[in-house]
Amino acid sequence: MNFYAVIIGTEILNGRRVDKHFTFLQAELQKYGHELFASFVIKDDKELIRCTYRMIKEDPNAAMFSFGGIGSTPDDLTREIAAEVFRDAKVVTHEKFKQDIVEKFGDEAYPHRIHMADLPPNAALLHNPVNNMSGFALDDRFFFVPGFPSMAHPMIQAAIEKNFSQAKKSYRKTLKAKTSENTLINVMQQVPPEIELSSLPIFIDNKPNVELSLLGEDQKELEYYFSLFQKELERKNISYTLM
Repeated sequence: MNFYAVIIGTEILNGRRVDKHFTFLQAELQKYGHELFASFVIKDDKELIRCTYRMIKEDPNAAMFSFGGIGSTPDDLTREIAAEVFRDAKVVTHEKFKQDIVEKFGDEAYPHRIHMADLPPNAALLHNPVNNMSGFALDDRFFFVPGFPSMAHPMIQAAIEKNFSQAKKSYRKTLKAKTSENTLINVMQQVPPEIELSSLPIFIDNKPNVELSLLGEDQKELEYYFSLFQKELERKNISYTLM
């Protein structure tokens, strides 16, 4: 799966709040051997949210975690846009969620809070352990939670454990060499696409260094291509350390 984070909040972009979702989601996915494919922090803007969701929907391997915008105030836009993009439909009343809202707030559920139960068709509820005001999921791939970390993070933990805990084992090998990236480009070009290549230039005492890392699921294949870098460095008498 390609895992996307969409963090919706004008207050993050203008500095009124500090994002706490990215590092949480990154760490939670890593528990099961996954990595984020992309992360977006965006304004509470209809067209921007719509375009971001549409881009992610076009990826057949996408799984998305969307934070924020599912409350009952005018700037909570997520539910309607999710229905449009992922269902090509309007929101409908989720009867169980409606009942939860009425049970918690009574007469104060109306006229505004009750609209939190207006969800995309065939949405599944994500339990909110703080106040039972649920998030929702579509197709076990697209997950929508509140912006509050105390509510959002338990929902995300449960969703990842339920849907993405059976990860394939992956292997990583890393070295740091006292040379520039340019020295190793000819070897980089030999690495097949199923192996993830990361090359990070570093300057130490104003001299170029490079941290090179390979990640893959086939350990023998990974070790073979990693050894090509070691042989190239040794052939050129360039010192390196394994990490």
